Amino acid sequence: MKQRNNILKLIVLTLTVLIGGQAVKAQEVESYKFDFGVGIGMSGYLGDGNTSNVFHRPGVAANGSFRYLIDNRWAIRGLLTAASLSGNSADFENVYPGGEHYSFKSWIYDLGARVEFNFFNYGVGETYKRLRRWTPYMSVGLGAVLSSADGSMFVAASLPMSFGFKYKLKPRLNLAVEMTMAKAFGDHLDGATMSDLYGIKSSFLKNTDWYSTLTLSISYEFGPRCVVCHRID
Repeated sequence: MKQRNNILKLIVLTLTVLIGGQAVKAQEVESYKFDFGVGIGMSGYLGDGNTSNVFHRPGVAANGSFRYLIDNRWAIRGLLTAASLSGNSADFENVYPGGEHYSFKSWIYDLGARVEFNFFNYGVGETYKRLRRWTPYMSVGLGAVLSSADGSMFVAASLPMSFGFKYKLKPRLNLAVEMTMAKAFGDHLDGATMSDLYGIKSSFLKNTDWYSTLTLSISYEFGPRCVVCHRID
């Protein structure tokens, strides 16, 4: 009887170790190094053709992104955005010299990199890290924006600033809503005809245009990260 009890204890101990090992392994593969995503939404513009309401004449926006996930709080993100912009100065009360009205339509393409910060430890599994399935986040970066308006192409540096909210649908799948405002260091997102309308010469900082996007995106994580837990509960 004593030998049988020892055998049962050994079996239980073995199963406990195996199950615990599998649980740790399952937790380890829930942490990943990379993330690829796509998003779609609406775009807006502020400049000579729209002086007060960024989404007065909304356009369409789409993007593709790649993240390097440094940890549960920080990431470096590369982003390519395409958006349609339009504006008409007749929609507003500001008056340009000669009483002229100006309008435009264009497409812009912005390629840049951003540093992203999650307000909470974001993820699932690895309970010792106190992870959450959701978090607000913010990002800032640098990029270059290409604008096609009036049959001409213009390039300028851009400074994108974003705020968003993300939710982890599954260990690898993320859903996010994000608002971005980007300052273009140039005055040609709306074309050459809408530059220096008051006779004030544009510069790197003066008379610059802005564009914005409000997008819904989905992303997928890949590249398992090796996780070693040293926490003792």
